Amino acid sequence: MNATPRPQLSRRKLLGIGLSAAAASVLTGGFELILPSPAVAQSKLTPDAALEALMAGNKRFTSGQLTSSGQNLATLRQHTEEKQEPFAAVLGCADSRVPVELVFDRSIGEIFVARVAGNVATPEIIGSLEYGAAVLGTKVIMVLGHSHCGAVKSTIQGKDVPGQISSLFPHIRPAVDQAGPDLEASVKANAKIQAALLRQSSTVISGMVKSGSLKVTSAYYDLGSGTVTLLE
Repeated sequence: MNATPRPQLSRRKLLGIGLSAAAASVLTGGFELILPSPAVAQSKLTPDAALEALMAGNKRFTSGQLTSSGQNLATLRQHTEEKQEPFAAVLGCADSRVPVELVFDRSIGEIFVARVAGNVATPEIIGSLEYGAAVLGTKVIMVLGHSHCGAVKSTIQGKDVPGQISSLFPHIRPAVDQAGPDLEASVKANAKIQAALLRQSSTVISGMVKSGSLKVTSAYYDLGSGTVTLLE
């Protein structure tokens, strides 16, 4: 007997379906794990203050005046063993040259980091960031693109690549179509597009943004200078 064909859904529809439930449950092998509702944000910072704290940390990083390296790591591990209280979340690239906590001069338990090549907002990444915002209480989500991004460069070139590397290309292609072959322009466009996708495709995140309890922004990290520049 022929199976009834299943309808094809667009990426945007797929991202929208079920994401609103991420704050209430986590998929655990088919079982539903109920999470605190409503979430109690641990950080007392406002979204704007959280963003300012990130940027202040980057200034310390670029000036060589790091403070996080002087903290007692043993004490920090003990403090965060049972819980985490990050004030910010960063969607960064998997590139080894972008050590998020170091770039913002932050230590254990302060930034909720999601990393994937090309810093793209896939359903899994969105679910992770929803958890960070709705359950852990992060006040700002930053999508961080960076100079010389290999994922964006490969998308621009459009050449055959081995394995599943090309699965990244459809997520980045809208930025390349918008910005053209210029790598820096495409990286920046991609960061802004992914931030917009977070705000629009996740009812959890969009609701928190509308209520003023969360800020979603995009930024560009220059590998040479170490400087993070806000894009919006």
